[in-house]
Amino acid sequence: MSKAPIVLAVDTSDLKTAIAWVAATRDSVSVYKLGLEFFLTFGIEGVRAVRGETDCDIFLDLKLHDIPHTVSGATKAIAHLAPKYLTVHASGGSSMIRAAAKSAPQTLITGVTVLTSLSDADLVGIGFKEAALPTAVALAQLAIASGARAIVCSPLEIDAIRKAVGPQPIIITPGVRPSDSTQSDDQVRTMTPAAAIALGANLVVIGRPITQSWEHGVQAMKDRAAQIAAQIINNE
Repeated sequence: MSKAPIVLAVDTSDLKTAIAWVAATRDSVSVYKLGLEFFLTFGIEGVRAVRGETDCDIFLDLKLHDIPHTVSGATKAIAHLAPKYLTVHASGGSSMIRAAAKSAPQTLITGVTVLTSLSDADLVGIGFKEAALPTAVALAQLAIASGARAIVCSPLEIDAIRKAVGPQPIIITPGVRPSDSTQSDDQVRTMTPAAAIALGANLVVIGRPITQSWEHGVQAMKDRAAQIAAQIINNE
């Protein structure tokens, strides 16, 4: 079984569980996403612990968003961990994104466009003038022009963003749900993983559709990861 372009969201407050998830899925998963909850709980040593369990790429999903000086300092503070991807909010602006890119040149600074939990109505309530699609495209273009080399967007924006930024930037897509998933959560702009890849995404972020199988044991989680990987590879 080949690894699929899956980014597994390691969202747990137990480090032993995180390590076990990595061990159970490393035959199927290409990248492990360590988010804000993970990093605030376990810090640098937690990232190192996960790195010690796998040779897969690390996606450090901190969504930095502050003045350029602060983001530069934060990026420098974790640059030695050499994550493959580090997220910043594209809405932080060009100077902020450039500061992050300059501070961690070996890491792919990844611009987050519009959170997949937000609807068009939510954006209007926040104060954005445009709907999710044009807003995400504009933010993606700004991020790439400012030194980001990857983009996070909803699957519904993949095609437009790919056309806007060209073939080189990596597009990473949360908000995907396997075709056989019955799960409901806070993602409102979703698509199947295979459909997202077919539209031009390079990687899809999947969490609970895989990690919830952990309650049935290691083999169940290993089998579920392999099943979803096969669906993507076989374009199902």
